[in-house]
Amino acid sequence: MINMIAAVAKNRAIGFENKLIYWLPNDLKRFKALTTGHTIVMGLNTYKSLPKGALPNRRNCVLTRSVKELPGCECFASWEEFAKSCKADEDVYIIGGASIYQQFIDKADRLCLTEIDDTPAAADTFFPDYSEGWHVVNREAHTKDERHDYEYAFVDYERTR
Repeated sequence: MINMIAAVAKNRAIGFENKLIYWLPNDLKRFKALTTGHTIVMGLNTYKSLPKGALPNRRNCVLTRSVKELPGCECFASWEEFAKSCKADEDVYIIGGASIYQQFIDKADRLCLTEIDDTPAAADTFFPDYSEGWHVVNREAHTKDERHDYEYAFVDYERTR
């Protein structure tokens, strides 16, 4: 199954200057819970944005034509090359960035989004439009609290068939 996972603002903003816009501890916990033990796929800029490099307890895969080796990662020049390396039942999570999401949203079976009730003042990276072709299968709303500056919801979408 191919999943995409991201935290998106009301305008689909996901980043600014190669950094996440929002720091939501529960979103980070959810990301870890969903992706641990599975394969994650990212572009080179997303890899470079990770504070400690490859994420532990996951198969880290980077789609890049410019780099052949990265610590703790497998590098692939194309999606097709990556797909050949996968098992039939492998759960894959695409974790960014924007160009990777845009290129492969048509391959995704599920979107695991944290929808944040905010529109940031500055953003330069956006998640693709998912207003058509997807339906909500689960939604879990959360209010602001001492650790979360915004209301947000964990929303899982599946492709409308």
